[in-house]
Parts: sequence; structure tokens; C-alpha cells
Amino acid sequence: MRLWGETSQETMPKAEEYQKKEHQLHPEIITQNQEISPGVFLISYQQKQDFIPGQVVKITLDPEIPPRIYSICSGNHEQEVRILFNIKEDGYLTPKLAASIPGDKIWVSQPYGSFLGTDKPAWWIATGTGIAPFYSMFQSGQFENKTLVHGARHLNQFYFEDDLDWSLGKNYIRCCSQEQSCDVFPGRVTDYLQTQNDLPKDQQYYLCGKALMVVEVRDLLIEKGVPYENIIAEIYF
Repeated sequence: MRLWGETSQETMPKAEEYQKKEHQLHPEIITQNQEISPGVFLISYQQKQDFIPGQVVKITLDPEIPPRIYSICSGNHEQEVRILFNIKEDGYLTPKLAASIPGDKIWVSQPYGSFLGTDKPAWWIATGTGIAPFYSMFQSGQFENKTLVHGARHLNQFYFEDDLDWSLGKNYIRCCSQEQSCDVFPGRVTDYLQTQNDLPKDQQYYLCGKALMVVEVRDLLIEKGVPYENIIAEIYF
């Protein structure tokens, strides 16, 4: 399993990373900036470089300010790259990014990273904005034979649920810890997984979300017999 300390939403990158080609920044123009849920935004710019679903980019509003890292949240055949983010009140990028308008300039890196989707059967497990890389995989056509478990505190935090529910059907499981609905599991992602006694042992499990969730789900999966090497993780801070 891979724990991405460097790919956190608000973590300062190491200085030597700027020397790598994939971390060099170039300007792009914002084409859309939509608030899709209170405090949660989907920002877009034109896609000019190929990427593999699951990859990330670095973003900043000023090349003199260290960028943050975000998963791409769009399909690899679309005309725009979309980034899903939530405002962090103590952050110095996200409040300004949320206030940006179409026509403003941002600085982004080339897509990179190894949290990559495949066409093989797999489980996708996400909390909050950790849905982003999975939605990129979904929009890129990699949703056959996938089970998606998405956890959130509130019912309005299941981003893109209409598209996902339409295509995945019973393989799309929503888990809500603080509100209830007739078609939503009442509890956290870990509560749902505890109820599953026949998890496939020969499939990969992709985890994306905050560190505590990733560690708890990893340990739970291992307890249920899932091989350690079948667990792949991306941590958001």
C-alpha cells in the first residue's frame, strides 16, 4: 500500500521536487469554477496534455507560491480538466481558488502519479472529495466490474451521485454517518465493510480519503483476509 504524504491537499512540497519535469508549472486559464456543494468547488481548464485516470496535478495561483496537489476529476477524453476541492479555512490556496472566476490564470503541473485505474475488477473506497480520482476513472470508462463505496457525513456530500448511481446501480454504496436516507447505509465506510463477510480476496482495493479512514479501512481489509499487496492508497490531508 502506498501512503501519499506528498499528495495532500494543503502540504508544502519539497524544494527539490521543482527540479522534476512533471512538477514544473505552466499557466492555464480557468474556464469554469462551480460550487457544487457548500464549500466544495469544481474548477476547470482546457485539457492540453494526456493523462491516466487517477493521476494528480499541482496547482497554484502564483508560481512564486508553492503549489498544492489535487487529483484530476474528469475523464481523459474530455476537453477540460476538472479539479474537485473543498475550502480549508486555514489554508492559503483554497479560499483564493474558490474566489477565482473564468478568465483568471492558474499555474499547473503536468499530470503525474501512480494511483492508476485499470479495467480489472476492483473496489473503490472513498470519503468526501476522495471521490475525485474514481470519478476520473468512471468518466474514462473504467467502471465495469467496479464496486464503489463512498462515505460522507451529510447527504449533500455524495458528489456526482446521479451519474454513479445510474451506471453502477447496486455496486454504488453510499455510507452517511450523520444523516439518514432510505437508500443510504447508516454509518461510516468502515461500518459497512464490517458487514461484508465475503470480500473478494483476488481483487484490488483502492482507498482515497483522509489518513484515518485509509488506515482503518486498510486494517479492516487485512483482518478480513485481503492481501496487503492488493490495497492501494491515496491520502488527502
